[in-house]
Amino acid sequence: MIVLNRANLGLEEKHPIKIVQFGEGNFLRAFVDYAVQKLNQEVDFDAGIAVVQPIDRGMVTMLNDQDGLYTLFTKGIKDGREVEKKELITNIVKGIDPYTHFQDFLDLAKEEQLQFIISNTTEAGIAYVASDARDMTPPSSYPAKLTVLLHERYQYFNGAEEKGLTIIPCELINFNSDTLKKIILDYIDLWKLGEGFKNWVLNACTFHNTLVDRIVPGYPRDQIEAYNAQLDYEDKLLVSAETFFLWVIEGDERLKEKLPFHKTDLDVKIVKDMQPFRTRKVRILNGAHTAMVPFSILYGNQTVKESVDEKFTGPFIQSVVFDEIIPTLDMDKKELEAFAEAVFDRFRNPFIKHQLSSIALNSISKFKVRVLPSLLEFVKRKNSLPVHLVFAFACLIRFYKGNFEGKELPVNDDPEIVAEMKGIWQSGNYNTIAEKVLSKAEYWGEDLTQVNDLKNHIAKALQLIDENGIKESFIAFKNM
Repeated sequence: MIVLNRANLGLEEKHPIKIVQFGEGNFLRAFVDYAVQKLNQEVDFDAGIAVVQPIDRGMVTMLNDQDGLYTLFTKGIKDGREVEKKELITNIVKGIDPYTHFQDFLDLAKEEQLQFIISNTTEAGIAYVASDARDMTPPSSYPAKLTVLLHERYQYFNGAEEKGLTIIPCELINFNSDTLKKIILDYIDLWKLGEGFKNWVLNACTFHNTLVDRIVPGYPRDQIEAYNAQLDYEDKLLVSAETFFLWVIEGDERLKEKLPFHKTDLDVKIVKDMQPFRTRKVRILNGAHTAMVPFSILYGNQTVKESVDEKFTGPFIQSVVFDEIIPTLDMDKKELEAFAEAVFDRFRNPFIKHQLSSIALNSISKFKVRVLPSLLEFVKRKNSLPVHLVFAFACLIRFYKGNFEGKELPVNDDPEIVAEMKGIWQSGNYNTIAEKVLSKAEYWGEDLTQVNDLKNHIAKALQLIDENGIKESFIAFKNM
């Protein structure tokens, strides 16, 4: 078995650095770096990537040991068929640890062909740290590091407008680039970097909000021997991902020219407003996940795949999505249904064992953001309660009691919420339980006892669940 490096594979020629990427983790390597390779292969994009390690412990050394090379395995269901593919990703030129090679980090600002900054530093990465100073080598936060890099470029090229950069964060927060831009401007003021630099950031650089969607389990530790058997070399950074890929980027025609994804088959949408796509993902993909978890755990399932394949729970989840969530959304119905079908293909992916217990974390706050808006919008549009969503809501409330049919449930939330919910259950009166839970505006953002007949339906569903179990109680609830 050969050592994985460019010399052994005859890949000495490298692309010029056009992208600086903050983050070397599994997601970026299975998502952005894969997408850039598509552009390089199919439209002669000719873009190399320099990877910056955003924290003082990371994988840049390992990445450099393999000359930036690694294997991406994609597996999943597409149009009802299992598909599997492997590809060597070759467009990372070098990795830099700014904590040990700070000057190498600064030198990236001087790259003539540099055009893009891309990042995924986790949801907590786009944060303002007041203690970060201009003379730190480097500052601790990602926005502060980026401010330093942008200022170095501004000075090196004497404020040339054509040397501005296109900044595309991929962190999983809404309005990610707007947030990043604001923090950079705060550092410019804190460090007194001047109006000239501030105007260059505002006018020569562009910031683009994004939505990214791909499940990336990462390094397949439990099955590594089976993966290694498919390779002629040892790869310590191989990464696995599902086949589904969606990248929505807010931008205009100029960005489409810079990133010609429309000339590939990748689902990259450059749009004026990404919020409808975010709403679609949150309501359908995340909403289905959150709605199914307590319901399916109480029924006895353990994984997402088991939930959508089972003869009772599968149709229930289908009805949640197609009959009760999609009718509350304003996008094209065919497009919504096509997205939903792709979501169910992802749920059925035999290569990803998604444990229900692992997505039960903070179920109340998730329900508020992902499911409750669909329930309330259904009531508003149809002037009736959505049966499946209301029953799923009752299952959520029942789940927080902590045990069911003699088994402990994997409740995982803020200790204060868990204790409060268990205390509410001590009354033993279903009407009281429904009243107390639904009236907690701090959970739901409003007093849900004001939703016509919701309290009575939740109370009845809770009683039926305790008397008959999940399947029989839903049948009785549906026929009320």
